[in-house]
Formats: sequence, structure tokens, C-alpha cells
Amino acid sequence: MLTAMGDVMRKAYEKGWITTRDGNISLRRAGKKSLYITPSGWRKTIIHPEHIIKIAMNNDVLLVPKGSVPSGELEMHHKLQILNRNKTQAIVHLHPTNIIAACFAGWDIQTLAMEFPEVSRYTRVGPTVPVLPVTSKELAIATYKALTSSSNPSIQDVPVYPAKINFDIVAQANHGVCAIGPNPWDAFEHIERLEHICEIALKSGKKPY
Repeated sequence: MLTAMGDVMRKAYEKGWITTRDGNISLRRAGKKSLYITPSGWRKTIIHPEHIIKIAMNNDVLLVPKGSVPSGELEMHHKLQILNRNKTQAIVHLHPTNIIAACFAGWDIQTLAMEFPEVSRYTRVGPTVPVLPVTSKELAIATYKALTSSSNPSIQDVPVYPAKINFDIVAQANHGVCAIGPNPWDAFEHIERLEHICEIALKSGKKPY
């Protein structure tokens, strides 16, 4: 799966969903007290297993290896990787062009997804995270709340553990997406489905709801 992390990042770059140093992926194996995450600022076109950073979790406190620089979105990954401890889980954060454009144009991504069975049958789309500073604690909390709650996310309340993941993907307004799956490729497929219908909506010329 560490190889898959690099393969997914390269595919995302080929599709134009990230620029060279954007995006991040984390992975936690079932029952393990550590997570793997892509490094900050590394060229995602040349990322391989030896570049992935392994971080131990001691009572949910991260022990980052000395000298390593994990992704700036580590807090977001950490909050989500605490969940589903008994399942292998991958979290993929990318910047897909059409999803971001649809958010910017005013589309409600969760509502839009419900109109397309090729998405709604296989991918649970949660409420869109509001515009928040990238790599911030506020973005991490809001993304956590969007993926674990059926109501609109709020950054006012610190999430309470444990919680249940209710969705496979959420858009992050004017920024990107966060998707979850049992492996990097499954999470990638959730992004691909949502990106496809957002492209259709934008090309249709139809006005947002």
C-alpha cells in the first residue's frame, strides 16, 4: 500500500488535480499504533515507499521522527486516522479542478451528487467544509466533523472521540477534497466520481441550486 500511495499521487498529477508538490495521503493498518504519511513539499511525481514517513501514535499523541517533515495537513489526517482502529484506512487529500470550480461557482456538492446515481450508489458525499486556512487546526476539525456528522460542520466545537465516519468524501470549499477508503485507490475512486459529475455540471451551463 505504500507503493499505492505514490502511484495515486502520480495519477492525480497526471489528471491535473495537483501541482508537483501538492496533495497528501496517509495510511494506517488495522490495529496498528502508527500511521504513514507523505512528506511536506516533496515532489509527488517521484514519491516512493522510502519517502513515506512512519509516525508512531502513543495514546493518540503523534511521535514524529526527528528530522522528518510530514505533510502540513498532518492534524487532519491524525484526527481521522484515530477512527476505525480495527480497519486498514487510507485518507487522500487532493485539489481536483472541477470540484473546486463547482464550489467556487456556488454549487452545493452534496446536493449535486444526489442527482447522479453513478456517484450516489457508490460514494457517500458529505457536507462541504467552509473556506478555512489550509493546514490549520480549524480546517482539520471542520473536515473531521463533516465526515463524521450528518449535519453541517462547525468549527466552534472540538470533536469528541470516538465518532463514526458517515461519508466517503467531502469537498473543502475553494481548496480541495478529503476522501477515505480501505486503501489509497478506493479513496481515489471516490474523488474521481465526484470530479466527473462536477465537470458535467459546470459544462452544462446550469445555474447552482
